[in-house]
Amino acid sequence: MRILAAVLALALISLQYRLRLSDQGLREVSRLQSAIDAQAAANREQGEHNRQLVAEVADLKVGLTALEERARSDLGMVGNSETFYQVVTATTQAPAAPAPGVTARTE
Repeated sequence: MRILAAVLALALISLQYRLRLSDQGLREVSRLQSAIDAQAAANREQGEHNRQLVAEVADLKVGLTALEERARSDLGMVGNSETFYQVVTATTQAPAAPAPGVTARTE
């Protein structure tokens, strides 16, 4: 009876070691759970992006306003009754002052 109790105790200790301290125990479960959480967050982000793209495609198929806006911003198109004005700002800078003379010392 004592031998059976000792064998059962050793089996219990061995199983607890594998569960708590080995790399395939609780550490692996924790690592996999964090990987699942990260992937779920990425999936939610991609799902939202996909919904926005579907809405944009539907708007481009049906409405002319979105198509016109897209042509203006991406292609630089101008309507028939519109005049295009381009404002150019001066980007010239004052000339830099020459650097003071530096002499090299040799010792």
